[in-house]
Amino acid sequence: MGESGYQEKGDWRQKGEGMLKKIKKDRVLYLMMAPGFVYFLLFHVWPIFEMKLAFYDYRIMGDDIFVGWKHFKTLFSTPAFFGIIKNTLVISFMKIVLFFPFPVAFALALNEMRTRRFRKAVQVVSYLPHFLSWVVIAGIWYEFLSPSNGLVMDIVALFGGERRNLLTDKNSILWVLFASSTWRSMGWDSIIYLSAILGIDTALYEAAKMDGAGRWKTIRYIILPALAGPMVTVLILNVGFVMSAGYDQILNFSNDAVLSRVDILDTYVYRIGLLQGQYSFATAANLFKGVIGTAMILLTHFTSKKLTGKGAW
Repeated sequence: MGESGYQEKGDWRQKGEGMLKKIKKDRVLYLMMAPGFVYFLLFHVWPIFEMKLAFYDYRIMGDDIFVGWKHFKTLFSTPAFFGIIKNTLVISFMKIVLFFPFPVAFALALNEMRTRRFRKAVQVVSYLPHFLSWVVIAGIWYEFLSPSNGLVMDIVALFGGERRNLLTDKNSILWVLFASSTWRSMGWDSIIYLSAILGIDTALYEAAKMDGAGRWKTIRYIILPALAGPMVTVLILNVGFVMSAGYDQILNFSNDAVLSRVDILDTYVYRIGLLQGQYSFATAANLFKGVIGTAMILLTHFTSKKLTGKGAW
């Protein structure tokens, strides 16, 4: 081994020792991270290796039987499948594209609040819904939209409108899902944008003020360009969930009257997998979902990189 080889080996040893010292120094933080890391391995990484079940017929007793693309062929030939894909894409489009401006606008509004204490209070109130489960949120919205004594229908009746149940109306249920999702996530999702705004160099504001720029021009030429990077990253990552339209929310808001409009891929997998015991078929549907999500992330990233020079990495 030459002198350069020994030097390279020594460099790696020094780096390893430095890393071990850093881990030892921050061992409390790493211990706090350990449960989350174990959870991620068990419920996100390990299931990836078990996706091979999509190519087998699952058997409780004995070895699984390899069947190749059988379950995928069955999946694509199922009459209800393409209707479910349509529902998934429509709901995802509403949650990704239509929802996208709301947290950005909310972050801009928070930044315009000059009273620090009031801004903190608004932030706390807007963050709270994010920590509620969809079971609780569904209960709140069921009361809120109740046709007999709900606040929304009381206001509609006050202006001479007809009381009706929006939760069983096929034309309204999608907007109920969108509104409840926006109410839950808008405040929390604004954090990344507000952080980017607060990180802008104050010298830029001072220069804009000296040049006579008003608030709208400051937002347009200073704040929004600073948000371009986070906005692109968030959009790319959200597009990766285009086939995940919100299982928990749909499960709590769906009913027989609107099932044909809100039945998505996740609820379909739940029914055929857990309720009907078709584990291999459900795995095939879930693998299809994962492949599409990964492809959408890569496509959006490289398209954004080519057009704007910004991407997720």
